[in-house]
Amino acid sequence: MPRSKTPSFVTGIPLVVDSAQEKVLLSRWQAGRQLYNACLNEAMVRMALVRQSAAYQATRKLPKGKLRTAAFSAARTAYRYSEFALHAYAKLTADRSKWLAAKLDANTQQTIATRAFKTSERVLFGKARKVRYKVPTRFRCLEGKTNKQGIRWTGEGLTWGKLYIPGMIDPDNKVMQHGLTSPIKYVRLLWRELNGVRRWYAQLICEGLPYAKPENYVSKGTVGLDLNVSNVAFVADDQAGLLPFAEGVPTFEQEISALQRQMERSKRANNPDNFEPAFTARRGRKTVKKKGKSKKGKRQWHNSNRYRTLTRKKRELERRKVAYAKSQNRRLVNELLRHGNHIKTERVSVKGWQKRYGKAIAAKSPGFFQAELVRKAANAGGSVTKFSTQTTALSQTHLTGEHIKKSLSERVHHDQTGRVMHRDLFSAYLARYVVQDKLSLQDAVDQYPGMEAALLGAWEHDQSAKRVGAAESPKSEPPVEQIPSHSEKASQISHSGLKAC
Repeated sequence: MPRSKTPSFVTGIPLVVDSAQEKVLLSRWQAGRQLYNACLNEAMVRMALVRQSAAYQATRKLPKGKLRTAAFSAARTAYRYSEFALHAYAKLTADRSKWLAAKLDANTQQTIATRAFKTSERVLFGKARKVRYKVPTRFRCLEGKTNKQGIRWTGEGLTWGKLYIPGMIDPDNKVMQHGLTSPIKYVRLLWRELNGVRRWYAQLICEGLPYAKPENYVSKGTVGLDLNVSNVAFVADDQAGLLPFAEGVPTFEQEISALQRQMERSKRANNPDNFEPAFTARRGRKTVKKKGKSKKGKRQWHNSNRYRTLTRKKRELERRKVAYAKSQNRRLVNELLRHGNHIKTERVSVKGWQKRYGKAIAAKSPGFFQAELVRKAANAGGSVTKFSTQTTALSQTHLTGEHIKKSLSERVHHDQTGRVMHRDLFSAYLARYVVQDKLSLQDAVDQYPGMEAALLGAWEHDQSAKRVGAAESPKSEPPVEQIPSHSEKASQISHSGLKAC
C-alpha cells in the first residue's frame, strides 16, 4: 500500500557561514557531486541493459494492463534497475572510497542515489533524450530524508554532523515564522551566487499549507483565461481584465550585449590558436573584414581573470532578470485567484512559442506562470482545467456558431452578431463555458449581455494603459467605436481623423 502524501510547502532561510564552515561544506559538496555522477552512470548502464534485454523487447509488444506492468517490473528487477538497488550501490561506492563515507551520511547518500535514479528514469520513459553529469558549478543542493538525522534543522540553525550553521531569522517575518512553527519533513541545503558571492540557504520542507498574506485571499468562482505571449486576459463572474506578464521586467539587453562583446574579445586575445584566421567578405558593394569562427574539436581554453569577472557580471544580470519576472508572475497569479479558484484555459505549447518568440518568452516566462497557477490553485482548493485548442478554436468562434479564421495580427473580434470585442477578452469569456473540451455556445450567448459592460470596461482600461499610441497599433480600435462587422478591414488612419496617403 503506497504511503499517504500530505501537503508541503518550502520556507527559505539564509545562513550565516564563515570561511571555515564554507570550506567544510565545499568538501562535502565535492563528495556529493562525485557520488551523484557515479550513481547516474551506473543507473544509465543498468537502464541500457534493461532496454537491450529480450524480455523487455517482448514486453513492449504486450497490450497495456497489469500483465504488461508486471513484465516490465520483472525485466527491471533482473538487471537490478530500481531505486533501492541504487541505494545499495551508493553505499558500496562510498564505503570503498572511504572519504565519501566520511563526508556524507547514509541518508544523504540515499537521497543522492534517488536523485540519480529519477534522472535516468526520465530517459527510460522518453521525457528526456540524455542526462547531464554535474560539474562543480552545476551541483548546488543536497538534502536529507528526515529531520531526525543527517541534514536537519535544530533550534535556530542547520545541523549536519558536527557542523552547526545558524540561520538569519527575522522575528517580524510572518512567512518565515509560519514555516519554523510547522512540522518539518526534511531540509535541503543549497547555495546561490549573488553579485559574484556564494550565499548559503536552508530550505525547510514543511508539512501543511503555506502562509497566506491577507491581501492574497482566494475567492470561489470560475475564471476563463486566454494566454498570449505577453499578456493574459481573464473573465470572472463579474469582472474582466487584460494583465501583462512580468510587467516592466528589465531585459538588460544593451548591458548583456556589451558584456558579450567584451568576453568575445578577451577570449580571442587569450586563445588565438582556437580560432580560424580572419578573412574578407563582400557585403553588397563593400568589402568587410570578418573574424574567423572557433575551430572544431577538443582544445584547451585559457580564460583570463577579466573574462571570469565579465562572466560573473553577465550571470548576475541574467539572474536579476529571471528573479524579477518570477516575482511579477507570482503577483499576477495572486491577482487572478482573487477572482476565482477554478480556472479554465487553453492548452497552449510554450515550447512552440519559444521557437517563434525566443527572447520574449525568456523575458516574460509564461511557462512559469502556468506552473505557479496550477500549484497555487490546487493549494487553494481549486483547479486548473486545460482544454484543446483544436476542438474549441475560441478565437475563431462567433456567437452565431460560425468559425471564421483570422490572422494573429488581428487583435479585434468582429462577431457576426455585430458586436466588437477584444480578441483575447472574447476568447477568455468563451473559455468559461467549455466543458470536457466542448463549448456550450448557448450558455455563452445567454450570458453575454450581462458581461458585455465588464468586457468593454476592461478593453477601455487596457487601451488607456498602453504605452504606445493607437496610431502605432493599426489592428486595434478603441472599444467606444462600435465598428460593424462589414468594416473589419477599415484603416485605423481614417478613424483618427487623418487623411490617408
